[in-house]
Amino acid sequence: MFDSLKNKLKSWFSKTESEEEKPKTKKIKARTPKNKKTEEIIKQVEKAKKKAKEIKKEEEITTQFEEDTSPIQETSEPQKEQKPSFFDRFKTKLSEEKFEELFSELEMILLQNNVAIEVVEKIKTDFKEDLVGKNLSEINMGEKLKKSLNEILINPPNFIAEIKKSLTQKQPFIILLAGINGSGKTTTLTKLTNLLKKNKFSCCLAAADTFRAASIEQLQKHADKLEVHVIKKDYGADPASVGFDAVSYAKKHHIDIVLIDTAGRMNTNDSLMKEVDKICRVNRPDMRIFVGEAITGNDATEQAKAFDNSINLTGIILSKADVDEKGGTALSVSYVTKKPILFLGTGQSYDDLEVFDKEKVIRNLGL
Repeated sequence: MFDSLKNKLKSWFSKTESEEEKPKTKKIKARTPKNKKTEEIIKQVEKAKKKAKEIKKEEEITTQFEEDTSPIQETSEPQKEQKPSFFDRFKTKLSEEKFEELFSELEMILLQNNVAIEVVEKIKTDFKEDLVGKNLSEINMGEKLKKSLNEILINPPNFIAEIKKSLTQKQPFIILLAGINGSGKTTTLTKLTNLLKKNKFSCCLAAADTFRAASIEQLQKHADKLEVHVIKKDYGADPASVGFDAVSYAKKHHIDIVLIDTAGRMNTNDSLMKEVDKICRVNRPDMRIFVGEAITGNDATEQAKAFDNSINLTGIILSKADVDEKGGTALSVSYVTKKPILFLGTGQSYDDLEVFDKEKVIRNLGL
């Protein structure tokens, strides 16, 4: 994850530094003589030049001696202005115009790596405030970007600690997963179940995806492997009622956590978005988690925004993060929704669930 963005950023940083540090020089190719006659003429010219230099040097010594022995005379001739040296460039302040020129390429790199325009604008504003008016020699682009990303990304709360705290007040703790078709909700739900069981919580699953063919059978197979109970109904049943039955079962059997699997739905489908809102109103989940694919870039950002508007998300899990080369989705989803990324799905096994760590993300970018 982030490999593509990391390489492009490094390339941009080194290019920016080299443009500011390297003096512009023109290479002059030496002309090679075409024949012996030309070579002799060149030798004669070089000999004449050498003789002229010797004569000029003798004249300068004579002139200097005469000036030293003559009375001092005031001159009214204006002194010639000295041209700025190469190093004087670093004493100049970064203007808005130069900033726009430098940032335009970074902006393109970020957009190409699935970073949402809102995030790019945020980074640009941060850069502009910190850099414009500063001497070029004082500017460290990497540090400025690191600071900006620190403000954009949100470290998640301790998932296990939050559940333990809630269970002291009520039981069961209810987790609902939502997202579009094929985003990996069911797989992610089973990974969460595995994690919770390892932390000594008892769990049951609600097969509230009553629309997709074989979805209930798929969840049942996972439940058998994980040794947890599944509450299910026939296909076409009301998903909210499946969740309600699961919560009732958990209360009766003193089960700690209910995880509700929902059907995939496009964020643009109003009727289906109202359905997931109904599931939340009936069952009042303690966590409402959006599951999106890291590789879908700005699509995942728009989806997360829509689900957040509908059910007020608690957090986000990004699946397929192990095959995401660009890495901009994590930055975009977190900033646009202002909700933390809880986990990254990094494979197909039950243990392939990594706690999101913004410091690690920034380190992986080489900042």
